[in-house]
Amino acid sequence: MIKNFRFSLDLKRLFGGRQTLEGLGFAAIVGTMAFGGSVAAMCPSWVPGCIPKEVCEPLAQTVDFGNNPGELLMCVYVPNELPAGRPLVVALHGCNQRARDYGDGPGWTQLADEYRFALLLPQQTQANNAGRCFNWFEPNDVKRHDAAGTAGEAASIWAMIQKMQADYRIDPQRIYVTGLSGGGAMTAALLAAYPEVFQGGAIVAGIPYGCAQNMAGGFGCMNPGQDLSPQAWGDRVRAAAPGHTSGDGVPKIAIWQGSADGVVNPTNARELVEQWTNVVGIDQTPEESATVNGAEYKGYADGSGTVLVTEYLIPGMDHGVAIDPTHGCGKPAPFILDKGICSSRLIVTFWGLSN
Repeated sequence: MIKNFRFSLDLKRLFGGRQTLEGLGFAAIVGTMAFGGSVAAMCPSWVPGCIPKEVCEPLAQTVDFGNNPGELLMCVYVPNELPAGRPLVVALHGCNQRARDYGDGPGWTQLADEYRFALLLPQQTQANNAGRCFNWFEPNDVKRHDAAGTAGEAASIWAMIQKMQADYRIDPQRIYVTGLSGGGAMTAALLAAYPEVFQGGAIVAGIPYGCAQNMAGGFGCMNPGQDLSPQAWGDRVRAAAPGHTSGDGVPKIAIWQGSADGVVNPTNARELVEQWTNVVGIDQTPEESATVNGAEYKGYADGSGTVLVTEYLIPGMDHGVAIDPTHGCGKPAPFILDKGICSSRLIVTFWGLSN
């Protein structure tokens, strides 16, 4: 979801899909003839279109985690001597980022150490999408896996979660997912496709699930966005995993958005509120409202007063995730913005992981 400096490459970089270098047309034929092999593996990193080797470093990488139809990397951060029965947070980076950027920048690795949870950071590759965006607009990449365990990127992330459960004996009742931008849109997709897996989610500068069915639709969802009824948005989520529900619990959903976002129209935050309040069965009237470190906060609660959906709108913030390095939260970087509010810590607290 991030604009690139070359307009002629925008469509491919933003929404390139699962393409080889030959599909992008960057002198691939000449390179293949010269080297007799993959241009992606052989050409220098400064050559336009060259795809460097994908790694998780400094995070740990798990290579064999079962079916990987989405061809993603499984990057992992697990605190030392983490006991069995701890929670898992899945954190999805934005476009033009890597797993390490989203682990370190918003402070997720720090919070994993502090609150003792495992951290799974799936990483997109340039072979899948030249801008390293998760392909949230491709129907096959956001669908639930089939009987053979195959589909696309969402299915790969599901397989990673199974591997985390097997290797680290995490608590299956405390699995959460969050993401920024394209990772935020994929967060909504995972919550829809696997309602029985996740107890909560946090969508940062993201898009409602089911908004786009192709690349062109993705641009329209980003800006100006779609205006549907809460029921219509909720129906799209319910159609994603027929026969599967969230079980006894109701997921807690946090929505974060900058009011001056030039990539994702801030109206998407309102549409997300309408979608997820409808999914969890509450109305769209906030029971709580406040100003939190300059952000406009609203809380949407059930009949017992338990807040199930939160919305934070940060005045004047462009596209990105909010951090507060002055108070030890995060490190500023592109799309990781110092706004004096620690979104990741507030998300963890909302989910109940700070107890």
